[in-house]
Amino acid sequence: MAKVLVIEDDAETADQIAGELIGRGFVVDRESGGLAGLERASTGDYDVITLDRLLPELDGLALVERLRQAGIKTPVLLLSALGEVEERVRGLRAGGDDYLTKPFAFAELSARVDALLRRSPEPRATLLRLGDLEVDLLAREARRGPRRLDLQPRELRLLEHLVRHHGQVVTRAMLFEQVWHYHFDPRTNLIDVHIGRLRRKVDLPGESPLIHTVRGIGFVLRAPA
Repeated sequence: MAKVLVIEDDAETADQIAGELIGRGFVVDRESGGLAGLERASTGDYDVITLDRLLPELDGLALVERLRQAGIKTPVLLLSALGEVEERVRGLRAGGDDYLTKPFAFAELSARVDALLRRSPEPRATLLRLGDLEVDLLAREARRGPRRLDLQPRELRLLEHLVRHHGQVVTRAMLFEQVWHYHFDPRTNLIDVHIGRLRRKVDLPGESPLIHTVRGIGFVLRAPA
């Protein structure tokens, strides 16, 4: 099932969009603010994003510009009450893939989402490399140099997520939602326990560490200098 991220600050509109998309078989996540929307969209784990043009904290155009600068190519459908030609042009030039003016028919919105999904996506890599680290998703195994890593399935998915987002700081909330598919509970130390186990397997004594803790934020995977 395709995953859609709905970034919309109006609760009623967000409910209607989500209801339409869920009714048509999509998996839907929601955010109401620009900064939270940017953080979730930056995971690259969505097939389409519907993005309100006017958001608190971070404007929709600035949000999509930051996504494109970060190399996130997820198709974005911009939604806005600003229907002038100049505004639509600004939205598309900022990195949006389509533009729908409010008010709109929700059946049209879902049709436009379908159209964005039909565009040929880039193939998702199944062999990931960073320095001497290699993750083979078809063989379901990972190696560091000649050494095979004895990883549990969840550890392999966690390592995959870190490698796909190498150089980017990923928060505990992002890992909890994208790897475990649960909403983050700040009282749990589940992420730290799994990161600790993974680090002991990936970074042996004497090897340049790949997994780094960013105090108070999360973790980042970096190639050795």
